[in-house]
Amino acid sequence: MATERVTSILKHLSPGSPLATITSKNPDDIVITLAIRTPLCKGKKGGFKDTSVEYLMYAILKAARERLGFSPGLVEDICMGNVSDGKAAYKARAAALSAGFPNTTGVSSLNRFCSSGLKATADIAHQIIAGSIEIGIAAGTESMSIGGDSLEQPFDEEVTKHSQEAVDCMMAMGWTSENVARDFGLSREAVDEFAAESFRRAEAAQKAGWFDDEIVPITTKVKGADGETRTVTLTKDEGIRPGTTAAALGKIRSAFPDWGPITTGGNASQVTDGAAAVVLMKRSKAIQLGLPILAKYVGSTVAGLPPRIMGIGPTVAIPKLLKQHNITLDDVDVVEINEAFGTMAVYCRDFLKLDWAKLNPRGGAIALGHPLGTTGARQIVTGLSELRRTKKKILLTSMCIGTGMGMAGLFVNEQ
Repeated sequence: MATERVTSILKHLSPGSPLATITSKNPDDIVITLAIRTPLCKGKKGGFKDTSVEYLMYAILKAARERLGFSPGLVEDICMGNVSDGKAAYKARAAALSAGFPNTTGVSSLNRFCSSGLKATADIAHQIIAGSIEIGIAAGTESMSIGGDSLEQPFDEEVTKHSQEAVDCMMAMGWTSENVARDFGLSREAVDEFAAESFRRAEAAQKAGWFDDEIVPITTKVKGADGETRTVTLTKDEGIRPGTTAAALGKIRSAFPDWGPITTGGNASQVTDGAAAVVLMKRSKAIQLGLPILAKYVGSTVAGLPPRIMGIGPTVAIPKLLKQHNITLDDVDVVEINEAFGTMAVYCRDFLKLDWAKLNPRGGAIALGHPLGTTGARQIVTGLSELRRTKKKILLTSMCIGTGMGMAGLFVNEQ
């Protein structure tokens, strides 16, 4: 073990090596000075069930503003990932103003399904690289208690008649999960085993307090069974089910029996409410402002694949990103994959030959939940916290994307 660690350190330090390039510190690097999230709460029955999406946006932006370490007037743009609210752009702007950002700070919203939080991070980073802004905030917010990602009506037949894959873009995510299971021969036992381990890791992490430096307390109002509204302060993730076993999960009936027998409410991501935010700027600006540098943004990419098996998106996005930076999975210390379904998580792990010990070491969306627009930012927050705890370096995040895509991001811990 010691020999492996020495070898890893030497690879990082070897002049001119890809890892040396990635981990080097230069004035123009894009760095993260703050990475926080709310607790993740059960959709429709948890602590945020009566909280509006604009309040969640306000709460995470207010928490970020209070922890910036500099005047909020220096923040030039905020990009908010959100999937289910068609009025997100209005609400994000109002939330930012109420949270204490001046009207000189721009705000936008974006939606690339489950990658929205990572795309927001990439968009802010790329604006800084291009010289459009100096400081920005990337965030993600989702109230799945209120919204969802299902279509209200079918697409225009004049569009769909030209392509079966266009038709497949309308299909439910559960259908895609069962396609992955059937196409690649995944067993219910393997998927339940993965899900049980996600719960076990999340339970252990919560008991050990590992999530505490990720989460900012959020005060909101919740209506009780008696109809009374109470003010509560939320500090813990709610989806973790202590003592979950593969055997217990194996007794849960299929969620989509018309499409297949593998996916259940126990081995798929949970319906969840929550938000996350990341502050980005150049290293030179962070040094000028005297800010702690948490991490370096190295890069990100997106890749496409058939919509009917959208869940395996990380298997096309991750190799593409690693090739761009000339590194391998052996160089990565922590991998965060979204666990939209146990099917996609098992396939991605096995196809990419991921070291399971490195994959979602604090559990993933099966145990923690998957607030769609938030996940891409939440993974950054969680992954960097784990790297700080273990004193390791390289974080790779990735997620599948509805309609058939995958995205991946690469970061270096500097704490």
